[in-house]
Amino acid sequence: MPYNVDAIFQIAGIGIIVAMIHTVLKQMGKEDFANWVSLIGFVVVLFMVVVRLQDLFQTIKSVFLFNS
Repeated sequence: MPYNVDAIFQIAGIGIIVAMIHTVLKQMGKEDFANWVSLIGFVVVLFMVVVRLQDLFQTIKSVFLFNS
């Protein structure tokens, strides 16, 4: 079963972009916006992980309950 690493690269890319934006906003003195950017980035990544976990649990359910 081949693994799809696209999701890992997407999450890493989002993390890098959010970290850069957070750093720039913090250096500009806009810490409130920097915190909001970090929070929004976290929520986006959390949503992506939840979707992947849902697919995983669906696959496990179909394997053990012999559903197709």
